Amino acid sequence: MPENDELVRRVAALEQEVEQLRQALTSHAVIDQAIGVVAAVCRLPSQESWDVLKQVSQHTNIKLREVAHLVLRWVECGRLPDEIRPVMRAAVVRTRERSGAVGAPGESGPSAPEQPCARPGRAVAPADPGRL
Repeated sequence: MPENDELVRRVAALEQEVEQLRQALTSHAVIDQAIGVVAAVCRLPSQESWDVLKQVSQHTNIKLREVAHLVLRWVECGRLPDEIRPVMRAAVVRTRERSGAVGAPGESGPSAPEQPCARPGRAVAPADPGRL
């Protein structure tokens, strides 16, 4: 019977590992999508967009995958949640300054909508990082 107990423990450990891997894949996809949103809206390269998301996560003490979900919600609603908006703005500015990007946020790019969530099926213009 000891070998059965060992097999049961091993199966349980493997099932737990599979579940963790599934969660990691889901989180990774959401984070990749959020990187794309930040890159497009803020006109930053992918690596710098990744840095912005990490900074927001660290400065708000919100898990990175949750920050990514909030960024994706921004696409749906046209407005970043208050809890991350000022931190995101500061992170974009810091990242641009560090990279030597020309122009301050708000000098180029689409203007920020301030309306509530758009109706499904309607496009919402991306927000200018200067008005995050």
